[in-house]
Amino acid sequence: MNYLLVGSNSAIASEVIGKLKEDGHDLWTVSRLEMNVTEHHQVLDIVTASIPENFLPDTLHGLIYFPGTIILKPFHRISIEEFTSDYQINFLGAVKSIQTALPALKKGNGSVVLISTVAATIGLGFHASIASSKAALEGLSRSLAAEYAPTIRFNVVAPSITDTPLAEKLLNTEEKKLNSGKRHPLGRVGEAGDIASSILFLLGNKSTWITGQTFHVDGGMSTVKVL
Repeated sequence: MNYLLVGSNSAIASEVIGKLKEDGHDLWTVSRLEMNVTEHHQVLDIVTASIPENFLPDTLHGLIYFPGTIILKPFHRISIEEFTSDYQINFLGAVKSIQTALPALKKGNGSVVLISTVAATIGLGFHASIASSKAALEGLSRSLAAEYAPTIRFNVVAPSITDTPLAEKLLNTEEKKLNSGKRHPLGRVGEAGDIASSILFLLGNKSTWITGQTFHVDGGMSTVKVL
């Protein structure tokens, strides 16, 4: 199988790449940084550039869009430039990636997996920018799931805070990790492997009757309140 991973230098992407390579799949990766873990790699910033069509194989069986941001500020202090940047990274970059890959995904009856956040579902203070841009991503996924059924499947994984470099400032002490973990019914923050497992499931043959869904991999935060 052929898979395209955009934003492939993230911690979660690294977990997904390792498993896909272990299972013998062929990978095409895109990131702002040079990488030596896959045979086909393109260095570019998806906000300012598009994936060259001649970089991709004729057939793709899956696409994962990993790029994301965490700007946590009071609403009145978030600049229009910051809102715009978040929207470009979280939403428009995904649009560009999907549009470029669409012909190959049609040939491969592909599965597209996008990454959202628990904040797109529940109200969390100081999350206005990321919540709004990721909510747009979820709306896009449902619309495309309808438009391209039954040929291409579109689904979303929506984590809560996960212990990766992206969240380092929020989890850089054991006290912060402990306190953040207590906010979740399952008593801990997420790990990269938790999110990767859900992505791999949605890419694979065991999820062929699932499309237009948002998987909340969030320790129960979005649906459960422990009394």
